[in-house]
Amino acid sequence: MSTNLKYLSLGILVFQTTSLVLTMRYSRTLKEEGPRYLSSTAVVVAELLKIMACILLVYKDSKCSLRALNRILHDEILNKPMETLKLAIPSGIYTLQNNLLYVALSNLDAATYQVTYQLKILTTALFSVSMLSKKLGVYQWLSLVILMTGVAFVQWPSDSQELDSKELSAGSQFVGLMAVLTACFSSGFAGVYFEKILKETKQSVWIRNIQLGFFGSIFGLMGVYIYDGELVSKNGFFQGYNRLTWIVVILQALGGLVIAAVIKYADNILKGFATSLSIILSTLISYFWLQDFVPTSLCFSMEDWV
Repeated sequence: MSTNLKYLSLGILVFQTTSLVLTMRYSRTLKEEGPRYLSSTAVVVAELLKIMACILLVYKDSKCSLRALNRILHDEILNKPMETLKLAIPSGIYTLQNNLLYVALSNLDAATYQVTYQLKILTTALFSVSMLSKKLGVYQWLSLVILMTGVAFVQWPSDSQELDSKELSAGSQFVGLMAVLTACFSSGFAGVYFEKILKETKQSVWIRNIQLGFFGSIFGLMGVYIYDGELVSKNGFFQGYNRLTWIVVILQALGGLVIAAVIKYADNILKGFATSLSIILSTLISYFWLQDFVPTSLCFSMEDWV
């Protein structure tokens, strides 16, 4: 049963990662009449959906008893304020990261984003060594160096890409690159910090996700007020929302649940395999369907290395 859950979580992770990148990129570059949806509000809605899903999972684990659900939420969240507050740090970072991903995909093609975002593997390794005292072997460090080299070659523009760069992105590619690099560091730190918390306590992953979502919603709403307050007051919280927007929001909420399942049932090797497969799928779809990415021979060779 655990083996089936392991590979099921792996498959869902591949689907979720690939689908989220492509649909988010498409939704941010699609030209439609009226205002475009606000990424800050999409992040908040995704957090709320994640909380609702986790509460349903805790309810299921409680044998579908409302009394048991209420007791668990009260005992594990309200009666343990310090444990709950620990999640404020990664939650704030994850909220920043989610907003950065919208910025990145508004300014980079999906394939370039996917490969560049894999630098989070390096940042995660560095934070794991410093925060969890993990030791990496020579081959592991060598793999990270190859990954960095691959990202550098993918970012190196060809002549045709230099001429078409303005057409291939909705804004500045530099802004997109800085956004995704910042997201890499925030992802590495928040992921290792979250892993540290999970290993030091006995609370379930779903409870921890509820705590993350609670603080994420608060930080997200603060971001909506600070950056998009005027637009929300003018056109409403759900301005520009359509079916595609809701698909993006649902996929983003699903991401939190999938990662939790991967942590519980799979391992880092399978997670890395899923990420690599997602890169390949994103590249192919971005080239053949979205037609916003022109791969070079260096890109293909370095993606094989990754």
